Amino acid sequence: MRHFLSKVYSFPMRKLILFLVFPVVRQTPTQHFKNQFPALHWEHELGLAFTKNRMNYTNKFLLIPESGDYFIYSQVTFRGMTSECSEIRQAGRPNKPDSITVVITKVTDSYPEPTQLLMGTKSVCEVGSNWFQPIYLGAMFSLQEGDKLMVNVSDISLVDYTKEDKTFFGAFLL
Repeated sequence: MRHFLSKVYSFPMRKLILFLVFPVVRQTPTQHFKNQFPALHWEHELGLAFTKNRMNYTNKFLLIPESGDYFIYSQVTFRGMTSECSEIRQAGRPNKPDSITVVITKVTDSYPEPTQLLMGTKSVCEVGSNWFQPIYLGAMFSLQEGDKLMVNVSDISLVDYTKEDKTFFGAFLL
């Protein structure tokens, strides 16, 4: 097992790496996509956040600088206080209470609609208590130069952005 892990996690220095932390929670006008949850803004220069070797972040999007296979990952931690399960709503849709959702979405010039790459959903109904729910997503995808990635969440107001290790987003070229 040790040999396998050392192979998986030994990355040459030339690899493209991006690690974003602390979503900057604000609602600002951005490109709107039909049936899309709101996208998170990310801190990309302060604290633990960094970019290397041509990886770039702009206006909610991680920009892919060269074609190849990338490992894409995100963890979003949600928190709240629920006195009644019906208080939680997803983007104003009362018919979908009691859950939170994170989606990593790809936008490309060659296809008119965004593509959902990864999605995670959890129930959060814990009546009368404070609750915390992290959702971690991660997988390998073949991406093309110019593709854009974003993280969408069902309810921005529930995102826990108090510490860098709770909510983050990143990618690296394999």
